[in-house]
Amino acid sequence: EKALYGLGLAVANSLEVFSLSPAELETVLRGVRDGAAGKPRATLDAKLQQDVNALALSRAPRAAEKAAAREKEAGAAYLAKVSKEKGARRTPSGAIVIPEKAGTGASPTPADKVKVNYTGTLVSGRVFDTTAQRGPAEFPLGSVITCWQEAIPLLKVGGKARIVCPPEIAYGPTGTGGVPGNAVLIFEVELLAVVK
Repeated sequence: EKALYGLGLAVANSLEVFSLSPAELETVLRGVRDGAAGKPRATLDAKLQQDVNALALSRAPRAAEKAAAREKEAGAAYLAKVSKEKGARRTPSGAIVIPEKAGTGASPTPADKVKVNYTGTLVSGRVFDTTAQRGPAEFPLGSVITCWQEAIPLLKVGGKARIVCPPEIAYGPTGTGGVPGNAVLIFEVELLAVVK
């Protein structure tokens, strides 16, 4: 039953781009029921697929606006809560750094190249990026989002922290890739090395 519910959530996520009204959702569900029963009223041929694609393209901006509004609301509440956590430290631009393990090595400067392991999630808990499968990442600190440029130099090599990035110093109101607009980003980061 849990897996079937999860299937329903996956279908709902795939429909998000369409920004459906309640009446439109009922029509989609009728199509799902008819298709599952083997009695569809139409065939999903090339023309109908083209119509579905055109609908997705026309609705994408509205869906992105709704997602950005949701992120803004959820993000503001999350930032208020996390800023009160024990040990939370705020950078000048508003990044919140919560130490999890003290490092013993050097701290990088914004001009340095660093080697890190990290997992990035949204306030919802959805992972949008991680080094877990591909191995540590190396990059110059000056080439990443402002949040990281300010927060990573507060760590020492060997240290771990949770870094919370307000949208203004992350990907802003438009987002990028799998990150919606206005998203607060949460990174679990381990500073492995300052690369010389």
